[in-house]
Amino acid sequence: MADPATIRTDARRHHDPQVRGFASDNYAGAHPEVLAAIALANGGHQVAYGEDDYTEHLQRVMHSHFGSTAEAFPVFNGTGANVVSLQAMTDRWGAVICAESAHINVDEGGAPERVGGLKLLTVPTPDGKLTPELIDRQAYGWDDEHRAMPQVVSITQNTELGTVYTPDEIRAICEHSHERGMKVHLDGARIANAAASLDVPMRTFTNAVGVDVLSFGGTKNGALFGEAVVVLDPDAVRAMKHLRKLSMQLASKMRFVSVQLEALLARDLWLRNARHANAMAQRLAEGVRAVDGVEILHPVQANAVFARLPHEVSERLQKRFRFYFWDEAAGDVRWMCAFDTTEDDVDAFVLALKEEMAK
Repeated sequence: MADPATIRTDARRHHDPQVRGFASDNYAGAHPEVLAAIALANGGHQVAYGEDDYTEHLQRVMHSHFGSTAEAFPVFNGTGANVVSLQAMTDRWGAVICAESAHINVDEGGAPERVGGLKLLTVPTPDGKLTPELIDRQAYGWDDEHRAMPQVVSITQNTELGTVYTPDEIRAICEHSHERGMKVHLDGARIANAAASLDVPMRTFTNAVGVDVLSFGGTKNGALFGEAVVVLDPDAVRAMKHLRKLSMQLASKMRFVSVQLEALLARDLWLRNARHANAMAQRLAEGVRAVDGVEILHPVQANAVFARLPHEVSERLQKRFRFYFWDEAAGDVRWMCAFDTTEDDVDAFVLALKEEMAK
């Protein structure tokens, strides 16, 4: 194999790496330690489709975080992880209860319903968080053949509104759901940010409190690509391997997905990245609170800041920094921080906001 230092490439950089935005933590590149892990896994031949040494070792790494019964099934992306998880947890006639604001409901192009073939039963929430009482708004009709059968409760940690469930809140949801014969799925696209916010191990609010299946997120935490379905209770799923393939989420060169998750989880990279992103969101929130005319809408508990400001100000500010409207009619916006967001990035954004508000 050629020495990487001697390999010629005609590829060119087509972007300015100094440009940062606050649109999404997906905008960030891959962490250098993750890129180094990919290079380490390269070279030679490894068995395809998950029978490689890296995927085998990933299982042991997952055990250290989620217990000895946990089994990880690497996939390409978060939507794939959610669809495969929910398919494996439901019957053909099954339904999933989730918050109205949940990613599976509003940001996955209908994939859980169109690809997964299941029904979403949504519940409006003030802060993105379900409760046993809210779940009961949809948890009924198991013997009614005219209604999709509620079989799974899906929660997001942290939520789409940037709020974080406490371990006790998730425990209450799991106990309530299990008492009614339903399983619990946790969409953990930003699970690292939630653990950093709570300052507890990830097991504290997953397998330790009764979560059955986890969609583990890597991309938003510094991976190039790749997530994993982590089965915490083997009795909660069926045909996982077949469903992963059927859903087009089986990577042939899976070692390159698995080694990224290993790079994040084997030591503390996942936590370092999440803590930094959360700290930058707190810095951003503190700066924004000092700007007259800007309202922060939700508690800033992870790496997201939701705010309301004049529409025309947001439009001008978007020409200087990328970010998205959350509810354009109301003037609500979302600002996201990533593992590579710097204090200078935040301070420059706050200064630009002050300038645009003053016009």
